[in-house]
Amino acid sequence: MASWAALSPSIVEYFEGEDFYRCGYCKNESGSRSNGMWAHSMTVQDYQDLIDRGWRRCRPLQFQPSKSHKKVLKKMLKFLAKGEISKGNCEDEPMEPTVEDAVSSDFGLINKLDIHCDLKTLNDDLKKSLESEEKKKAKREESNEITHSQDMEEKLGSGEPSCSVKVHTAPQPGRGADLSKPPCRKAKEIRKERKRLKLMQQNPAGEREGFQAQCQPSSLLPPKTKSNEPKSLEDLIFESLPENASHKLEVRLVPVSFEDPEFKSSFSQSFSLYVKYQMAIHQDPPDECGKTEFTRFLCSSPLETENSPNGPDCGYGSFHQQYWLDGKIIAVGVIDILPYCVSSVYLYYDPDYSFLSLGVYSALREIAFTRQLHEKTPQLSYYYMGFYIHSCPKMKYKGQYRPSDLLCPETYVWVPIEQCLPSLEKSKYCRFNQDPEAVDEGRSKEPDRLQVFYKKAIMPYGVYKQQQRDPSEAAAVLQYARLVGQACSERMLLFRN
Repeated sequence: MASWAALSPSIVEYFEGEDFYRCGYCKNESGSRSNGMWAHSMTVQDYQDLIDRGWRRCRPLQFQPSKSHKKVLKKMLKFLAKGEISKGNCEDEPMEPTVEDAVSSDFGLINKLDIHCDLKTLNDDLKKSLESEEKKKAKREESNEITHSQDMEEKLGSGEPSCSVKVHTAPQPGRGADLSKPPCRKAKEIRKERKRLKLMQQNPAGEREGFQAQCQPSSLLPPKTKSNEPKSLEDLIFESLPENASHKLEVRLVPVSFEDPEFKSSFSQSFSLYVKYQMAIHQDPPDECGKTEFTRFLCSSPLETENSPNGPDCGYGSFHQQYWLDGKIIAVGVIDILPYCVSSVYLYYDPDYSFLSLGVYSALREIAFTRQLHEKTPQLSYYYMGFYIHSCPKMKYKGQYRPSDLLCPETYVWVPIEQCLPSLEKSKYCRFNQDPEAVDEGRSKEPDRLQVFYKKAIMPYGVYKQQQRDPSEAAAVLQYARLVGQACSERMLLFRN
């Protein structure tokens, strides 16, 4: 394991040109565009800077699980505690936000706005509105009902219930309620009544204040006590299970290295799970799910494992988060731990456990893990989910993890997703940075300082180009410099043959 002070530089090989090919998500025959670069070795800092020039991130420190996220976590807890299997939708990812989630987000915004209102003005307006509504209501009563309403504040002062008392006359034939039973009341009115009575019992000398507090919007109420606060993500994930729980779930963090005994001993089981997943979920033929493909895809990371005195205890590098249920692996999340983030790479799981929504569950666990690492390493404070494709439901679900940012493809600054969505509704490609004067601050400004690894020697590009006569060579190197930026171009070694 490399120390923080003595690290070998990143060595990369760039493949000239841009390839246009069929996108597997939007199905456009030439909708996918890529530039190729092969990393022989790479430091975590260089990789951090590279993904900050093309990846999306989520702010896990401020993350609050939505209602659909909470349902997934509770579903897992019920399964572990009692062995209950959900009979509802077993899709792994919620492709669209639920109505409940949308409403929760809207109220979150309204509450924030309410806090900035003048509280006294808002209270007075609210009281007048309520009194006006009561008067209108009294006028609309039918003539066959005699309504006796007392003043609301007098009732509160006397401790009586504040509801209207209705004396019913005999109903017309075939109409009206059974007079032998008490008049019906709406459930909402009953709840309000109970709340008012509870407030009066708690504060008998200040009933009027209690009523005013009950009428205020939720944002104007005093802060809730800790017991009434919504559970945090960690509370939901690590809720204690009964001693006789039906199942046991354990999450293990294993370095991606065949020198690690735990990784080596679990490799066979992990590989078998990968094959099962690829064939069932992606319909891959068996010959495309071989051990060589699996190793190259998810077990051969160019990242150098690094330990820093101020870094996380597990170090930086590539890891497998293995989900062990009752002694067997049911899911594996492939992640990279970098100086400023946890980057989600891939997830494969046992299709037999799709009812547990393991895609959502693993993302929530990774967010919680990021927050755990942040406690030891304050600068590590982001969770990267990879590419976001707004027009593709299979990728659009990532936008449900809020708050989130999207990377501007032209200036490489992070922009809140809420500001990006209107533009994405109009066009598949757009610049998110609204400042027309803004430019890529990390762009390559001095390409001659770019570091080249040529004939076992390291030299700046300014020296290397004097030895070259191929005009296409300059175009390829400059394209590489533009894509990686000035900082990475000076640290990484561009291999040239």
